[in-house]
Amino acid sequence: MKLNKIRISDGSPLVDRFRWIISCLILILAVIGNYFYSEISIVIRTVVIIFFIIIAFFLALRTNKGLATVEFVRASRQEIRKVIWPTRKETMQITLIVFAVSVLMALILWGIDSIMVYLIKLATEI
Repeated sequence: MKLNKIRISDGSPLVDRFRWIISCLILILAVIGNYFYSEISIVIRTVVIIFFIIIAFFLALRTNKGLATVEFVRASRQEIRKVIWPTRKETMQITLIVFAVSVLMALILWGIDSIMVYLIKLATEI
């Protein structure tokens, strides 16, 4: 799959590294804040944690890897639209075939196992 041209955030690995560090620090701050402010309502803490996660997520998206991930997701969605999905009837038929083959293989393996147990029993009774 050929991806479109990926936008570069600032071209500087130092800026990217700084954004990743800040993003991780925000997530760590959310966890530590949740621990230290345990007396505050769980609803408020949850909203604050979700807010911090969203901020960290969008900051991470501004890095080169984040932008590459966004481009990959866009290209994947375009490829998904191109796929010809099976109808419900085809899906049910294939499911039944898989089920039947699974049952058949289980019976074959059970038969082989029974024969092996019988042969081992004969060999050990001597």
